[in-house]
Amino acid sequence: MRRAFPRRLGEAPFHREAPEADDPLSAVANLLDIFLVFIVGLLVSFLGAYQLQDLLSPDSQVTVLKQSAGGELTIITKKAAKIEAVKISRTEAEGRGARLGVAYRLEDGSMVYLPDEGP
Repeated sequence: MRRAFPRRLGEAPFHREAPEADDPLSAVANLLDIFLVFIVGLLVSFLGAYQLQDLLSPDSQVTVLKQSAGGELTIITKKAAKIEAVKISRTEAEGRGARLGVAYRLEDGSMVYLPDEGP
């Protein structure tokens, strides 16, 4: 029996769609792309909300102070391309030292530091 419309070599049959439509993982790849764009947008908005754009600048200096619920402090310092994190607990912060001055909190919430006069 002869066919009415002979098929050329390598041509898909009439009733089939493109080969991309048969791949069930093509939708997953598109979802991964969407999530990647969402995560980058979230990161950029986070940096903008906390005004931390200097973290991305190669020659900036930034210091961030974090305090955990247990009272442990973490000081994160970025100088140019070098980032350093130091954890300090209350026992490590105790010791001998010299008084440098006095800090006052004003009624409007601002703080003023007055250094002591040197010896």
